[in-house]
Amino acid sequence: MTNSKKISDDLSASGQLTPEQLQQAADEGFKSVINLRSPDEQGFLSDEQQQAEAAGLQYANVPLKPTEPNQELTKAALEEIADLPKPILIHCAAGARASGIALIANAIQEGLTYEQIQQKAADLGINLEQPHLKQFLLERYIEKQAGKS
Repeated sequence: MTNSKKISDDLSASGQLTPEQLQQAADEGFKSVINLRSPDEQGFLSDEQQQAEAAGLQYANVPLKPTEPNQELTKAALEEIADLPKPILIHCAAGARASGIALIANAIQEGLTYEQIQQKAADLGINLEQPHLKQFLLERYIEKQAGKS
C-alpha cells in the first residue's frame, strides 16, 4: 500500500481507501480493515463494508471525529483492534486518526514508555497533538507522572 504507514507488524494506518486499495490490502495479506470515519464526512465510502468483505477482509467502522477525543470510541476502536484478525489496516480521511489509534494500540500491546511513544511517533511522522492520541497520553502518562511528584 503506497499511502500507508506500518506502525507494527500487526498494524498499519492510511488515509481513505478506494475499492481497488481494499483489494490491494487483501492481496498484500491484510486480514481486516477498521474505518475511523463518520458516514457524514465528505468522501466517506458508503459501501466500504461490502467492498472490504468482497475482497475477503473483516471490517469494522468506529466513527471517531477528527477534532474531538472520545474515550468510549477510542476504547471501541482498541477493542476492534484486539478482536479482529491481524494484520489490520486502519484508515481515516488523511491518516492522522488512524496513525494515532494504531500507535495507542501498539503502545498498550508492547508496554511502551512515554519516551518510546514519542520516539516512534517522531520516526513515523505522527503528530502527538492529534486529539485522541493526546488524550490517551495525558491520561496514561502525564497525569500519572504529575501524581508521582
